[in-house]
Amino acid sequence: MASHRKPRQRPLSGGTVRTAATLALAGAATATAFEGTSQAEPRQTPAQVKAEVDRLYEEAEASTERYNGAKEKADEAERALKDLRDETARRADRLNSARSALGSLAASQYRLGGTLGAAVRLATADSPQEYLAQASFIARTGVRNAAGVSSVRRRLDEVGRMRDEAAGRLAELRSRQAEVAGHKADVEDKLEAARRLLAKLTAEERAAYEARSAPAAAPAGPAAGPAAGPQSAPLPPADGSRAAQAVAFAHGAVGKPYVWGATGPGSFDCSGLTQAAWRSAGVSLPRTTYTQINAGRRVSRDRLAPGDLVFFYSGVTHVGLYIGNGQMIHAPRPGSTVRVAPVDSMPWAGASRPA
Repeated sequence: MASHRKPRQRPLSGGTVRTAATLALAGAATATAFEGTSQAEPRQTPAQVKAEVDRLYEEAEASTERYNGAKEKADEAERALKDLRDETARRADRLNSARSALGSLAASQYRLGGTLGAAVRLATADSPQEYLAQASFIARTGVRNAAGVSSVRRRLDEVGRMRDEAAGRLAELRSRQAEVAGHKADVEDKLEAARRLLAKLTAEERAAYEARSAPAAAPAGPAAGPAAGPQSAPLPPADGSRAAQAVAFAHGAVGKPYVWGATGPGSFDCSGLTQAAWRSAGVSLPRTTYTQINAGRRVSRDRLAPGDLVFFYSGVTHVGLYIGNGQMIHAPRPGSTVRVAPVDSMPWAGASRPA
């Protein structure tokens, strides 16, 4: 009979044990090294971090302007819906009044025998004159009833159409509100990413980054523009002009914080500042950078005058208010304040002069 016993395993010798252990450790070290290489992120240099933060802030500002535009349209849709609902309610009241009047006429006609035949009414009348009076009234109320029915039907149709339109306006409003929420989330995501990147810099590196967008020094000389900072004196255009009022307003806003979506009085984003400045001078500007650039007369860079709107970046996503001597007042970005800066500190896109 064949034997089913397992063959004896030869014990490992000392040299074999040492070799196996060495191979195992080497394999583990290699695996760990590969794993660390695949998961570790290369550390960005301070210059790379700053460039990435700049990009995120620029994208956040573009999203802010899209948010501003969507919110403006949502607000318009909400106002239109409210007006439509108010008018629908007024017409529904008139409809109810017409129904009530029609019912009163029908009841009067019934009380005067409107449902009886002419011979019966003649027989039951106290006199021919009474019969004729009743017959004339019933004829008149019949005509009025017909007109009342027509009016009620017309009003019913009007109210029905307006309610259908209100349902459409409500759907538009909800769509606009969803668009606003999407742009808001996009802005917040980009700002949070920028904050995380800035946290990787040392205090000195962050200070150097912030210094790049600090208020600019005013040029020297008798024709110099305003010095930077909240105490700077405005360089006015012609006295009493609307542009002078807009510039004065912008100087009064220097030092106030940038808050995306804000239009004052305590904080501003870039287009909110220019809109508020010109509103103080009695001029209504649209809400966003890409609509403000078309709100006035285009001017070339060499023809700028105080009060002009100056725009930057290829997508026209930033705007400032020109104050003269190559300087502007603008709300730069989150974490900063309204300040004076050179016009050539950002990529030029164009300029316009509000009417």
